[in-house]
Amino acid sequence: MHTGINSTLPAPNLHVFHPRRASFMCNNSTLNPVVSSSAAPSSTRQHLSNLEKLLQKTNQTDPEGVVKGCSNGSVETKGKVLLERLNLSRIWPEMSAADDMSPRNLNRLQRLLSKTMEYSPRNNLGSRWREYHGCYDWSGLLDPLDENLRREVVRYGEFVQAAYHCFHSNPAMSADEAPLPRHVSLPERSYKVTKSLYATSSVGLPQWVDDVAPNLGWMTQQSSWMGFVAVCDDKREIQRMGRRDIVIALRGTATCLEWTENFRAQLVEISESHEPTQKVGCGFLSLHKTPGAHVPSLAESVVDEVQRLTEMYKGENLSITITGHSLGAALSLLVADEISSCSPQVPPMAVFSFGGPRVGNKGFADLLNEKNIKVLRIVNNQDLITKVPGVFIDERLKQDPDKLEEEQRNESFARVFNMLENNNPWAYSHVGTELKVDTKMSPYLKPNADVACCHDLEAYLHLVDGFLSMECPFRSNAKRSLAKLIDNQKSNVKQLYTDEALSLNLERRDSLSISMVSCLPSPSR
Repeated sequence: MHTGINSTLPAPNLHVFHPRRASFMCNNSTLNPVVSSSAAPSSTRQHLSNLEKLLQKTNQTDPEGVVKGCSNGSVETKGKVLLERLNLSRIWPEMSAADDMSPRNLNRLQRLLSKTMEYSPRNNLGSRWREYHGCYDWSGLLDPLDENLRREVVRYGEFVQAAYHCFHSNPAMSADEAPLPRHVSLPERSYKVTKSLYATSSVGLPQWVDDVAPNLGWMTQQSSWMGFVAVCDDKREIQRMGRRDIVIALRGTATCLEWTENFRAQLVEISESHEPTQKVGCGFLSLHKTPGAHVPSLAESVVDEVQRLTEMYKGENLSITITGHSLGAALSLLVADEISSCSPQVPPMAVFSFGGPRVGNKGFADLLNEKNIKVLRIVNNQDLITKVPGVFIDERLKQDPDKLEEEQRNESFARVFNMLENNNPWAYSHVGTELKVDTKMSPYLKPNADVACCHDLEAYLHLVDGFLSMECPFRSNAKRSLAKLIDNQKSNVKQLYTDEALSLNLERRDSLSISMVSCLPSPSR
């Protein structure tokens, strides 16, 4: 509707109206520059343009997503004065007002907290698939973290999440009959599950436990569903990856007897090994080798299925990827060792482990290296599980190569060192290449997050998705949804984001909780 000066405005007041209008137009500020009367129709567009420029200055990033000044600590402060005057840090004391309360970042936060995901495209791995599978120990791909490798790591982590979801949906197993086939909700339609895997403890709880707590149920069962074997059967995905991939996914500790096995940490010899210096943790080996009343051992099941699949797809480019979290990460190494011994011609094999403890001694680590088993350990600096069990003389010296070289010059020290390494029942050693992330680098998690959060698999995937490099660990364009992280670790997420999540999802909380059963979309999808 057109509005103009008409007879409703008394003529004597015209001298008042025009000066006021002119004084408004001449009010000079950063967001409202002086414009002539002839430019008045475009003043709104100019105002919005200047606002956008100001916000861009406060959130300027380079093409790679690295915040300018990250390496030298100096960040441009020009353009922040106006937002700083608003003193938004008084309202959100945990965050920097200029960086995190701008309209642009609030919109991004709303996207991360919503159920609507932004998908990152999958690139064709083509002829480089062996490199991403670890043939060069991921050299040159970890710092900064290669974009394709990041997607692959998150993708394999979601297979482990699928194993957790399947187990917790029906953890109980009958002690009187063989288990029924299970349905696993995979994060990818391009894979199909071909085998369920079970782990059995060789120890039982004492009778007094049943007397004190007779209703523990599945928590005290000796055999439990541990994971699955799946194979890619989608032609387009096979073409993208450059090969047909066989995945073995293993969950972490869940039952009382599995916890009992975790604490049986004395190193013992591998039964099939002809080298007495190759030792692994007693409890891990027990879960790997012990058969159940109605299920074969984990070792037997996985070998039979891998042999069947490699024979079925004989002549194709194949890879075997073993992935696990916590206890599953430990068992992944034993499974890799078992598969490598079952045939002289095993496809390229890699292990992607999340939050894994030490599994064996240096002799065991050397054994896996000799068999060309590639291991990428994703480790959170604050995760205590990755620092146990045992003592680690060799790793302490690896942290100081000069000290190692100096001490090894002493022949007597070398003899003592080898004796401790080979005979000490607690001399553990890590295996493989390390990708190190850090809870404190996430802008969403509290820096004093508890032990459970630092070991949580979803927290691991969140940190990997955000990791950029050691100099600038969290990228500004991370795309993984925060919804599941908040659902799992609400007390460890900064108050700003839990409040925002509540305001966004309060009216649809029930539907959001239901969606948590299956894996959320991620940058790999």
